[in-house]
Amino acid sequence: MNRMKYMPGVVTLSLDNEKCTGCGICLDVCPQEVLRLVESKVEIFDKDACMECGACMQNCPFDAINVRAGVGCAAAFILGNMSFGGGDCCCSTEEDVTCCSPEDSDSNISDC
Repeated sequence: MNRMKYMPGVVTLSLDNEKCTGCGICLDVCPQEVLRLVESKVEIFDKDACMECGACMQNCPFDAINVRAGVGCAAAFILGNMSFGGGDCCCSTEEDVTCCSPEDSDSNISDC
């Protein structure tokens, strides 16, 4: 399976290991499998795959995760599809980069 990624090196996701208890709620809600559990603690496994949807941060009962939700790939599609003028989204697989615009009829969330 090719894992889709947001633009490399720009994701705002961070994790405070001091606050993390390893409860795993973030693992359950992350649609991109960005996080993983290692020795009873969560770690960021694939930061560039984060679409900055904010699900992990909103569901962490210990405030161990921070992400500037609403700026990534997920926000572009949600805003664009709701006619709020969302921007383009550039995603990549290991092989190539695809820029998708919610306004394009050929683009949809499955492309990114």
